[in-house]
Amino acid sequence: MQQLTPAGQNIVNDLSNRYNLSHDAVIHMIIAVSNGGGTMAQFNSPELGGSGQWMQGGMTMVGDMFNYGLKNTVNNLCAEISNALANTQIFPVIPAGTPGSIHWWPADLGNPFSSGGQNNIRYAAFPHRLAVEMNGQVTVYDTLDHNIGGVSQQQGGDTSLTFSSQYGTISVAALPIISGGVNAMPVPPPPQTNFAQAVYDNVAQPVNQNPAPVATEMPTLKNDTSDTIVQLIEKLSKLRDAGALTDIEFNTKKIELLNRL
Repeated sequence: MQQLTPAGQNIVNDLSNRYNLSHDAVIHMIIAVSNGGGTMAQFNSPELGGSGQWMQGGMTMVGDMFNYGLKNTVNNLCAEISNALANTQIFPVIPAGTPGSIHWWPADLGNPFSSGGQNNIRYAAFPHRLAVEMNGQVTVYDTLDHNIGGVSQQQGGDTSLTFSSQYGTISVAALPIISGGVNAMPVPPPPQTNFAQAVYDNVAQPVNQNPAPVATEMPTLKNDTSDTIVQLIEKLSKLRDAGALTDIEFNTKKIELLNRL
């Protein structure tokens, strides 16, 4: 279990009692908010509806997308955690890049603009660099000219990672290694169809005999009704439940759709 300072333990006890959550669930959320720089969190807690995302002053996403009570709980909890992280030393001070530090990436990389983790893998994205920790081993990759929009783990227990950029879905193993193990990331299977985009094209777009080149971003829904957007999200949810989409892919597309309401 993550080490806590006495003040940090008091905060965990208080949040656990007031939100009726286990200590492990509260610590999981504290680490998620901390990894997000205090302004965002990507989490997976069964006590809070499974996978979800939180953004300070923005949108809160939970597994049960229409459970507004749960959304409110997550939003309030993360806001309190963000405030506590800014004003209290919750974790013992351990130099960045050393075992046991929540800032597990090399110190010279600074603060990531995005970070998260799945199963036994954690990642942190920086300008021109991507750090990946797998089974305690950290590998730093050169992201070249990719603009990383999200990192996801392959389904079915595969430990390989892919990330989305302006060029589509890319294997992390295809990036040059700056430091770390040469064979840190196994090569994933060939990229599959972008099911989320395919659902959108099928439901929301008219047939075009002379289609324009395919765009990498989801088209703007200027004329679509809220019912169409809800229909799209429901279809995406079914694809996620069937294993065709990862939680990250589902949440990313869902946010894009909801932002157009």
